[in-house]
Amino acid sequence: MTYDQRSDRDLLDHLVAVISSDRFLKMQGLGNEVPFFICPFDPRKANNIEKIRKNLSSQLLSNGVDILEINLYDLCFDLLNRDDDWSWYVEKEPEIGKEKLLEDMQSILDVEKNIIPAIAERMKAKKFGILILSGVGEVFPIIRSHNLLSNLQSTAKYQPTLMFFPGTYSYSPEKGSSLELFGKLHDDNYYRAFNILNRSA
Repeated sequence: MTYDQRSDRDLLDHLVAVISSDRFLKMQGLGNEVPFFICPFDPRKANNIEKIRKNLSSQLLSNGVDILEINLYDLCFDLLNRDDDWSWYVEKEPEIGKEKLLEDMQSILDVEKNIIPAIAERMKAKKFGILILSGVGEVFPIIRSHNLLSNLQSTAKYQPTLMFFPGTYSYSPEKGSSLELFGKLHDDNYYRAFNILNRSA
């Protein structure tokens, strides 16, 4: 597995230049595909990427680009707290067991029934030019990236969406596109997103 080798500064400059461009914001050159972009990164550089993401948001706002940021872990936590499920599971976790806990979490945080409507609600509440998703690694295996993107297609198609992905997003003629979480876990094929590292401004 290979990761992008550019410096943090170069990566930030690249992301700012690409996302601030009219071509990106007007979703040009996508060939009728959904405006989804993946920013894969080495999971060992998660702290660096978090700083880059914060600087990216700051610079985009300075450039007049309105953004909507959704951290999937925070979103899940908010949904669990909404009906006091979180405190109940914290109390009962020792006696529930891991398999039952995962099953319950996947039911409560069902992507199609709960996660996508929650994202859609936040999208309606704010004007934005780009949706930025993070926290992908923290919500695995409750939420799988390919499942989220597949279900998000009908909701987030009017503005670009950028997902920070701790792993690799590769393409080959034989296997198609593939999300490899942490560079090791195959998260199923998803071919409708673009690797933003390969995108020009």
